[in-house]
Amino acid sequence: MTVEQALASFGLEPSLATPLAAFVTLFESWNQRINLSAARTRDAIDEHVIDSLAVVPHLGDARRVLDVGSGGGFPVIVAAICCPEIAFVALEPVHKKHAFLRTAARELALSNLEPLAQRLEDHPGRDYDLAMSRATFDLETWFMKAATYVRSGGAIVGFEGMPTSLNLPTERFPYPLRDRTRSILIRKL
Repeated sequence: MTVEQALASFGLEPSLATPLAAFVTLFESWNQRINLSAARTRDAIDEHVIDSLAVVPHLGDARRVLDVGSGGGFPVIVAAICCPEIAFVALEPVHKKHAFLRTAARELALSNLEPLAQRLEDHPGRDYDLAMSRATFDLETWFMKAATYVRSGGAIVGFEGMPTSLNLPTERFPYPLRDRTRSILIRKL
């Protein structure tokens, strides 16, 4: 599946392919110098973009979204490109990755993205509509930690690579990614 095909499958505008390609180019340039991710080929990076696109339809009517462990910008930069009406806060304590997020926000003109060099435990915000994290914590830990950062009526989103059994009520939304199936898991508060 290409990025263009993924945009269509998630019901997103085809015109988003252009700013997403600009992000991938910026990511490739930085990744060669500071190791943002193990993804080294365009196909591997596109796979991260496609995986990140899966969360966009689940952002719903959120106005403020917290992304934890933002790293190289997956999923937060992809989501910020696709949803300019949503304010995103990206927490990334590793300074070189935080520098990349700041540069990406500036160079891609993402005025809706605020990168912070903070750990989750040090972040004072407690009123987000939605919190998301991709490959930062195991899902059970993530759902428990994030609950104090999301307002009542909000939601917590996690990415699942392999089906897991959780002791918390969640909704599972599977989607194909190359030769496997992944899922978005959502816990409503």
